[in-house]
Amino acid sequence: MFKKLNEKDRKRLHRKVHIRKSVYGTAERPRMTVTRSNKNLFVQVINDDEGKTLASISTMEKEFAALKPNTEGATKLGEALGARLKDKNITAVVFDRNGYLYHGVVKALADGTRAAGIQF
Repeated sequence: MFKKLNEKDRKRLHRKVHIRKSVYGTAERPRMTVTRSNKNLFVQVINDDEGKTLASISTMEKEFAALKPNTEGATKLGEALGARLKDKNITAVVFDRNGYLYHGVVKALADGTRAAGIQF
């Protein structure tokens, strides 16, 4: 009935739960969460007080469909997300890496968002 998790997924889920205990998004500093798969990257900026998504971006959108979920694509996606956040007058976020290790694609996404002027 339930899918048995392999060791890698079990460890990521444990990290995710541990991180979410302390990371919380407000209206002033919403939570930016990253989800990645082998084919796509998804990023949401969430106000946890109201339970609303303020902005989102993914490689499934038409203008970003050519981007691959590698470090180069993640950097460009982060810069585009930063521009969207600036348009909505959001200058600071809390970064939720969602249990993924902070290197490679996740780090490139965060660096791209910082390059656009968003503070973490």
